Order: sequence, then structure tokens, then C-alpha cells
Amino acid sequence: MQEQAVFTQKTEPVPPIGRFAPSPSGRLHLGNLACSLLAWLSAKSQGGRIVLRIEDLDAERCPRIYADLLEQDLDWLGLAWDEGGSTGGPNGPYYQSECAEIYTASYKKLEERGLVYPCFCSRAQLHAASAPHTSDGNVVYPGTCRSLTAAEIEEKRKKKAPAYRLMVPDEDITFVDGCMGLHTENLLHDCGDFYLRRADGVFAYQLAVVVDDARMGVTEVVRGADLLSSTARQLYLYRLLGLQAPGFAHCPLLLAPDGRRLSKRDGDQSLENLREKYTAQEIVGKLAYAYGLQPEPAPRTPESLIKDFSWAKVPKQDVCLPEDLF
Repeated sequence: MQEQAVFTQKTEPVPPIGRFAPSPSGRLHLGNLACSLLAWLSAKSQGGRIVLRIEDLDAERCPRIYADLLEQDLDWLGLAWDEGGSTGGPNGPYYQSECAEIYTASYKKLEERGLVYPCFCSRAQLHAASAPHTSDGNVVYPGTCRSLTAAEIEEKRKKKAPAYRLMVPDEDITFVDGCMGLHTENLLHDCGDFYLRRADGVFAYQLAVVVDDARMGVTEVVRGADLLSSTARQLYLYRLLGLQAPGFAHCPLLLAPDGRRLSKRDGDQSLENLREKYTAQEIVGKLAYAYGLQPEPAPRTPESLIKDFSWAKVPKQDVCLPEDLF
């Protein structure tokens, strides 16, 4: 059995609801901004709306000051959102750190169906094991703890608090991505049983993002291509929880001139530094040029790019910044 989630563009009878969903562990860098720009343009070109959700599941890594600075940067760039963040709206909370009770309700539904089990494996153990790895280096969980007996679980709990995983079937999930096209992953062999909750009680990204996008009415998810492999797992969760899945478009990643991925940790091309060198229109124009939305890096406002936006213009491969662009 295959599940198909089809991303449609400019044909939906109801204007889409897109979203920004940044994790505020540092200042925005150009890669984050490029994704936000494409999400905004895709929704606005179809007469849609944008929700701002702050993905601060790990509150220690994501202090509120970074969320506030992120809003200031988006506002300065002209990427206005219609609801969410500190602005609020009808579908709050918009900060994931405030949503534990909401996630717990969905988690319990899965637990009651016998689909959740405790996992005592450490990250180091999994990487040292002979389990298969995905192309990006992640381990496809081999199901080590899936069949533990009640007695074995009780014994292991004496030494270590477990995380919790969702059992997945041997099933292909197929969907049409708005940027990358047809994509298929096998839940068991390409993804493996995945985390729903960490050992410290923090809910995992996969569960939180599905619950939040559904309750916020999001119909179009635009995000980086590094999250393309998450989509099959999320479509499976939508189905299990009886929620309507959105359409997806995964945009190519923005790389530094030397081919490295941009990183908040390295301070690569952060808005904090770029705002000292360029106007908002210059930054938007340069990004639009890098992603094929205009033929030259001339200054532009986001609004001026709406009428000519098309996913057909966006490249399918990662975008390497020209040496002299920023």
C-alpha cells in the first residue's frame, strides 16, 4: 500500500496557508533566510497566508532572545507573517516549548495502539553498530529494542531512562514534492523506527511538526532539502493520527562558496553581520538571483518578486553562493 500526498500549485480552490518554522538556536543565516523567502513567495503568489511558528522544543538551546531577534530580522527584510510568533493568533501556542500537553495527547493515541516502545540504545552504540546508514550519515534504526520483553525493559530501566520510538511497517510512502518531484521512501528500510520522545521527556521534531502543522491549518510546507527524508515519516504520522497532510516543497540548500553547508554555529553569513553591509532589498535581490528568480542580483523587495514567482525557476540541486555575491 502506498500513500500519495500531492503538492499542487496555483490550482487549489482555497489559498494556501504556508509557514515559517525556524529553530531559534542562533541568528538567522542566509540558508534560513532563503528558505523563508521561498516559503513566503510560494504562499503569497497563490494569495495565501503565512504562519510563524517558533520551533524551540529544546528550550535550553533556543533562548527566547533569539526568537525575538528572528522576528526583527524577518520584519526588517519585509517577510511579514499573518499570524504566530509574538503576534499571536487563533491557533496558538506558536512556541513549541509551550505545547507539551498538546503533543502528549497525540503521543498517547499512538501509545494506546501499541505502536510505541522504549529504546535504550545510545547514539554512540548505534553509530558503532553495523546498522545501515542513510546518505546523510544517519542510522536506520535496526529495531534492537523493538522486541524486548517486559522483564528486560524493567531491568534496563534500572540503569537508564529510555527514549521512545514508533514502530513502522515495511511500506513505501510516495509523494510528489513541489520542487524536487516524485519521491519514494520505504519506512522500514530507509527510515526505520523513529523517535517520538527523548529520554529527558522532550518530544521529537517528527511528532511536534505534524501536530502543529495540522492544528495551525498549514496546507503548504516549504523547507530545506535536508528535511526531504523526514517527509515519509511525517506522512505516516498524519495517517495514524487521522490528520490532513499538507503539500510539500523542499528547496535546495544554500552552500558557502567552498561548498560547505551554512551553519549558525560557524556564524556563516548571519543576518547580524549582513545587516551591517547591505540593505534588506540588496539581500533579498541577491538571494532571488542565487535561486533563479531574477537574472541579476539587483535589489528587490519580497513583494516585487511575487508576480513572477514559479517553482519551475528554482534549481533542483544545492545552490553554491558565488564568491563575490555577499
